[in-house]
Amino acid sequence: MGVAGKAGNLRGEKIAGGNIFEGPRSHEYPVPPHKNSHLMTMFRETALSLGYHPYPVPTATLSETYRNPDGIVRPGCAYCGYCTRYGCMISAKAQPTNTLLPLLERRKTFSLRPHCWARRIVHRDGRATGIQYTDAKGEEVLQPARVVILTSFTLNNNRLLLLSRIGQPYDPASGQGTLGKNLTHQVGVGTRLFFDQPLNAFMGAGGLGMGIDDFDGDHGADPGAGPLRGGTIRVSSGGAAPVSSFGHLPPGETRAEWGSAWKQAALRAYDRAGELMMEGEHLSYRENCFDLDPTYTDKFGDPLLRLTLDWTDHERQQAALATRVEQKIGQAMGATIGGPLRGVGRRYSVTYYQSTHIQGGVIMGVSPETSVVNPWLQHWQAPNLFVIGGSAFPQNASGNPTLTILALAYRAADALVDRYLKRPGPLA
Repeated sequence: MGVAGKAGNLRGEKIAGGNIFEGPRSHEYPVPPHKNSHLMTMFRETALSLGYHPYPVPTATLSETYRNPDGIVRPGCAYCGYCTRYGCMISAKAQPTNTLLPLLERRKTFSLRPHCWARRIVHRDGRATGIQYTDAKGEEVLQPARVVILTSFTLNNNRLLLLSRIGQPYDPASGQGTLGKNLTHQVGVGTRLFFDQPLNAFMGAGGLGMGIDDFDGDHGADPGAGPLRGGTIRVSSGGAAPVSSFGHLPPGETRAEWGSAWKQAALRAYDRAGELMMEGEHLSYRENCFDLDPTYTDKFGDPLLRLTLDWTDHERQQAALATRVEQKIGQAMGATIGGPLRGVGRRYSVTYYQSTHIQGGVIMGVSPETSVVNPWLQHWQAPNLFVIGGSAFPQNASGNPTLTILALAYRAADALVDRYLKRPGPLA
């Protein structure tokens, strides 16, 4: 992937400029950090003056030309600003089309079948026997398989297992069952900042930012004040898109919410707005879970997945901690504080974006009584079924889940190739 970053802990030695709160790593990142935007530079200097430990946020977007161990060469980022919600036109951003597909398309045994809709995992006598899917022409297909690897994102991993009736659905009232429990999200709390000078925020890269982990985990969290766990706080320079980033106004700029006065104020503020964001840990709770919706269905008549999720006092206390720190940093940066960007309200809301980092439901563990898959992501009840993804997380840390998911995928692949295929059966 060629992750760009700066190590903060090499074999136990703390390295200035990196994240000194991270666990020890054996080597430096494959490529160095990206260039700092103006906003990142202001944040870094302010954080240092306040005694914090800023570091460039690692990102799977190349800062320079890179040849990976598979021989794939990709160029460095051009900071075009169209990265976070889009594919990369020059392949600087790591994505399956430029890291994995070039390897797979060389294999005669590999077949990619697009525009298909997986409907069921077919199973019998404690073993998966294949996949039932609807193809691009709308025809029903049964694909036999010796091994089934389910990698359809947290939501669909849960839904397909529930639809296929593999495992006991979780009942939050009784606490019985395992499939669907431990739904976790991410506690996001933001503060809008407004500056007197332009930021050139239309330039940027996906994941580009400067952060501090001084309040992550139990660092800086005062249990006496409420929160047991915190999160990482950072500024991001992903590129201020012309539509989605337009219309943010400083407090008191204008009372108008539309029309000429509003447009003029929005134009003045467009390149002077930034944000501070905390991504915090989200602990699992007994009441938060996945199940099949009793009312709504898809186009095939199959039940949709239902998420039962709400905030607790702990998330509200995390939000209060984050807001205090963000406002302190923002004021020290010389910004006008624009109030909360988005965050934890009285109730969980689906009316605004709160990250796509949704975990749990098919959690890993050491016992079939408390988990769905074993430590190698092998299903307890069907040894030839492996379930890969963030659905395996029993809890959700503050860090974005991609690299942990990949690490678990590598671990599962090693177990599948080196152990299961040589002697099929339970690995734990």
